[in-house]
Amino acid sequence: MMSVVESGNERIQQRPVWNSIYRSKCISMEDAAALIYSGDNVFVSGNAASPKSFLEVLAQRKSELKNVSVYHLLLMGTDPFNQPDMRDHIRHVSFFVGGADRKAIQAHTADYLPVFLGEIPSLFYKNIIPLDVVYVMVSPPNSDGFISLGVECAASRAAIETGKVVIAQVNENVPFTYGESLVPVSKIHYFVERTEALFELARPEVGEIELKIAEYISPLIEDGSTLQLGIGGIPNAVMSALDGKKDLGVHTEMFSDGMMDMMLKGIITNKKKSLHPGYSIATFILGSKQLYDFADHNRELKLMPTELTNNPFIIAQNEKMVSINSAIEVDLTGQVCADSIGTKIYSGFGGQLDFVRGACASRNGKAIIALPSMSKGGFSRITTTLKQGAGVVTTRGDVEYVVTEYGIALLKGKTLRQRAEALIAIAHPSVREELERWNSMSNSTKGGS
Repeated sequence: MMSVVESGNERIQQRPVWNSIYRSKCISMEDAAALIYSGDNVFVSGNAASPKSFLEVLAQRKSELKNVSVYHLLLMGTDPFNQPDMRDHIRHVSFFVGGADRKAIQAHTADYLPVFLGEIPSLFYKNIIPLDVVYVMVSPPNSDGFISLGVECAASRAAIETGKVVIAQVNENVPFTYGESLVPVSKIHYFVERTEALFELARPEVGEIELKIAEYISPLIEDGSTLQLGIGGIPNAVMSALDGKKDLGVHTEMFSDGMMDMMLKGIITNKKKSLHPGYSIATFILGSKQLYDFADHNRELKLMPTELTNNPFIIAQNEKMVSINSAIEVDLTGQVCADSIGTKIYSGFGGQLDFVRGACASRNGKAIIALPSMSKGGFSRITTTLKQGAGVVTTRGDVEYVVTEYGIALLKGKTLRQRAEALIAIAHPSVREELERWNSMSNSTKGGS
C-alpha cells in the first residue's frame, strides 16, 4: 500500500511502507553466513536456486564451526564442502542426490536422507528436523511487498514457515512466479541483495533408443491427459513425440523446457484438467534461461509446495493422469530400483512413487516406468533380481506399465510368471534366452505362479 501526504496543493506519493522494513533487514552475505553457529541445522534452496556464492562464503568459516548440517534438495554446481578437512565442520544432508554431492555421499563425507519428495515439508512442520537457519533465493519484491520463491517452491515454503532465522537472497535473475510461491517481506528476517546467474540444465541428448521408447509411450497419452515427466532423454523424447495431441495438462514436479515448448505450440492448454484447469502446476523449474524468462510473471504457471504437488490423493484428482518416470533396473517380478546402483546411492526417491500411486488411482490414469533395455556399460536393465543392496523405489504391487525400446509390458493384474514373460519380451534380445532360462529354473524350483 502506498502512503500519501499533503504538501500545500501537492500530493506527494511516498515509498510503500514495506520498503523501509525491507531496507532495514538488508545485510551482507558475509553477515548472513555469520548467523550460523556450531550444531545448527541449515536449509538452503536447491535445483536452479542452489546458492553457490553463499555456500562458498559459509565454507570459509569451517574452522569456526562444528557439526553444521546443510539440508537441501538437488544441489547444482560444485560442492565447496567436499574437502577432507571439512568432515567434522559442515556436512551436506541431501534429500535428492546429484552430480554435485554424489561422490561425497558415496565416500560418506556427506549424507543422503531417503524420503518421498512429498513428505519433506512434514519433516519441518513436525519438527522432526528443526531448522535453525533457512537460506533461500528469491525474486525482488513486487509493488505489494511480496517476494517470489521463483524457480523452487518445493520444501522452501515449509522451511520459511518453521525456520528460526530466515534469510532470503534477492536475485534479479529469479523469475517472479505465482501460486504458493509468494511470501510477504514481513516473513523474512534478513535479506541479502546479490544477483548471480541461475543454474541451467542443458537439454539431454535424445538418441534412437529414446525416440523408440517415446513412440511406444505416445499412444498411451490421450487427448486431455495431464502429464508428469521428469529429467532426462526419455521425457524429452516423449514431449517431442506429442505433436498433434490436444489439450494436454501439466501436474508435475519439474517444469522443463519441453513443457514450455508444448505450451508455446498450443499442445499444453490445461483446458481439460479436472484439477486446477487453465494452469500448469509444478514445484520447481529447471532448464534454460529462456525457460526462466518464460516463467517470469506467467499467470498460466503456478508453483506449489511438494505436499500439494506430490500428494497421491491430490494427484489422483486429475483425470487421465499420466506419470512417466525412469529407472535404473527392473527385476522380473516388477520391482523398480531408481535411486541406487547396488548399495551406492545414485539419486533418490524423488516423487516417483508419489506419482505412480496418484496416476494409478486417477480415473483413466496410467503410470509408466520407461528405461533403455541396456545400460551404457552393456548390462541388461531388465534383470532376474535387483543388484545386491539395491533399493526398491516402486514396489511390484505399484508398478503398472514398463516400457523399453522393444515394447510395452503391462504388469498390473499379472502373476509373477506372466510378469516375467512380459518383461522378457521387452528386454534386449541378447539377454532374453538367459532371462528365460533363469525364469524357467526359478518356476520349476518354486512351483511357479
